[in-house]
Amino acid sequence: MKINFPITITAADTNKRTISGTIVSWNEAGNTSAGKTIFSKDSIDFSKPVKLLLEHDKTRPLGKLIDITANDQGLEGTFKLAKTFAADDALEEAATGLRDGFSVGVMVDAWDNKDGAMVISKSSLQEVSLVSDPAIASAKVESVVATNTPENSEATAEDQTTQEDKVSDITSDAPIATEAVEAAKSEPVVVVAAQSVAYTKPRSPINSKATYLEHSVRAALGSEESRQYVMAADTTGTVAGLIPTPQSTEIINGLSNADRGLIDALSRGTLPAAGMTFEIPKITAVPTTALEAEAAAIDTTDMTSSFVSVDVKKFAGGQTFSVELLDRSSPAFFDELVRQMEFAYAKTTDSYVASVLGSSCSLLTATADNTAAGLLAYVSGAAASVYSGSLGFARNLIVNSTQWGNIMGYNDSGRPIYNASQPQNAGGNVVPTSLRGNVAGLDLYVSRSLDGYTTGDQSMIVVNPDAFTWYESPRLTLRSDITATGQVSVAYYGYGALAVKLAGGGVWFNKN
Repeated sequence: MKINFPITITAADTNKRTISGTIVSWNEAGNTSAGKTIFSKDSIDFSKPVKLLLEHDKTRPLGKLIDITANDQGLEGTFKLAKTFAADDALEEAATGLRDGFSVGVMVDAWDNKDGAMVISKSSLQEVSLVSDPAIASAKVESVVATNTPENSEATAEDQTTQEDKVSDITSDAPIATEAVEAAKSEPVVVVAAQSVAYTKPRSPINSKATYLEHSVRAALGSEESRQYVMAADTTGTVAGLIPTPQSTEIINGLSNADRGLIDALSRGTLPAAGMTFEIPKITAVPTTALEAEAAAIDTTDMTSSFVSVDVKKFAGGQTFSVELLDRSSPAFFDELVRQMEFAYAKTTDSYVASVLGSSCSLLTATADNTAAGLLAYVSGAAASVYSGSLGFARNLIVNSTQWGNIMGYNDSGRPIYNASQPQNAGGNVVPTSLRGNVAGLDLYVSRSLDGYTTGDQSMIVVNPDAFTWYESPRLTLRSDITATGQVSVAYYGYGALAVKLAGGGVWFNKN
């Protein structure tokens, strides 16, 4: 269990680039996100290296702990700051009292609940942060050492050596230190074993519509502090006008999805890395053998081949929208846009495959009715035709939405056939809650790409999936900013190719 607890800086040295002060005070109560919290004497283990952070942000380190001492009152620590702009600001803020508090984070290993207070008896120091408002008044900066003396001077080098030696002297047998958190404004919470506790949100200066607008603008310009203030106001504010109209993360979409029934029913291949066409070798004549008379000449038939040329097609879509919509929308506009463009891509590619199969495969010679008997007649005839035309077995049946409904309605004196639960009528498995099923021994796929056809011709197709292969590249997105208008242009595209290896491997339904 991790808990943050505030302490105060007592010294900062900008020449040696050090900040010193009380890290924690023993047996002094403070209000944290866990409620009232007290650290017993020697209750924190500080044997591991510790970094100094800014406001508990792990992505904003300022320096590291170089010296720590435990006494009867608490823990005293000294931190060496890095040569960064952020560290320069931290030294100035500590020296002028603008940000002169320490707040430490600990992992709590043992504690008791005494009179509603969390009394920590064992914990380990995880990090220390420089904060503007500690919860414990006695935790303050005591010394800021920050002159302009070059750090590569002999005195500085000696000081650094001494400080580094002090760090190496810290062992696990040293007195235990505590960790502090920022002042908590929330109501105290009941702490239970193994319950994760985090420090509370910083005190927010937002108390009116004007200050809310001000920090919203600052957050848009990159201020991390303002972003946190706006987030706190959006979720916990009580001042009128601070809480915007809530938006659910749920998206309502009845216009598109990622279903690709036709493509799913075919075999798949890897699209070559280059070129807008590629070729697949195809045998056009095979060797033969014959019954020959003794000593007769052997007739020969040479094997020949040609190539199936496959065209690579580009499928693409674009959108242009304002940068405000990208940056300030909730839910995230860009994520949803890419998802919707993926749905559109799925619909377009599946429809393309339908058009190619429609022009390359033939109708079954025999006609049939839209009845259970007609379906069986079609499936049996098409399966035989597919084997004859491709020397491969028909394995999949692809239907449009209307035929899907017809099949679910086929019955024997009122008893359903293709969604039956009893063996007497179980001719397959087709249900309203699934676009996949089984009909007369074939795997069923439902494709909306066939909805443009009538319930007769080309509303169903039986295929040998090995006779048709869909090749596809990864989908790509391109984004460009239009500076003059403050807009963002996004393109979503990919490449695909359908190889009709054996046109006889697919046979369409032919209605009476």
